[in-house]
Amino acid sequence: MTIAPTPVAVFVSGGGTNLQALIDELPKTGAARVARVVSDHADAGALVRARRAGIDAVVLSNPKDQGELLNAVKGIELVVLAGYLQFVPKPIVAKFRGRMINIHPALLPAFGGKGMYGRRVHEAVLASGATITGVTVHYVDEQYDHGPIIAQWPVPVRGGDTAESLAARVLKAEHVLLPRVVTALAKAGLPHSFRMFVDTLDMSLAETDPMVRR
Repeated sequence: MTIAPTPVAVFVSGGGTNLQALIDELPKTGAARVARVVSDHADAGALVRARRAGIDAVVLSNPKDQGELLNAVKGIELVVLAGYLQFVPKPIVAKFRGRMINIHPALLPAFGGKGMYGRRVHEAVLASGATITGVTVHYVDEQYDHGPIIAQWPVPVRGGDTAESLAARVLKAEHVLLPRVVTALAKAGLPHSFRMFVDTLDMSLAETDPMVRR
């Protein structure tokens, strides 16, 4: 019996490069599919990517309206927050417990929390003197960047890095890790307490993989 791909909703606020990674990679396994793209910005570049791929695109008029949010995720099994800058209302988080994940451009719990997104994260990493940063995918709970960690991918901080160069290197790792996690969760079944940690063995992969090295 053929099992239908898990329908995924991707929430975005900006350009949607992680969305594009999911659009490109998920069909290769057939375990999951991007069924809907939801944004709080009508001019978000991610909506263009969605429409180009023939994916249902929804623009929220009020990201805090629980009824509107529930309608946006109707028929969805897994919610992925990929550069979505709004705080998801607690009742929606509770409804999707174990079925809502977020990707963050640092190794949580470091460099996370309210206001820590995008360039701010990378500036904080550089200011701290850290030699390793990376990517975290975690379950969403009622706090910013706080839910149980599913997977992490370390990325080196290089001498002379700027926020822009570091962000570009981290983003390449995001594009690799997020589709892998979504596929793994879909195959495992949802909701699920699946935990996959990228350990020190994968550090060498991050160093040598041309997707992350440059």
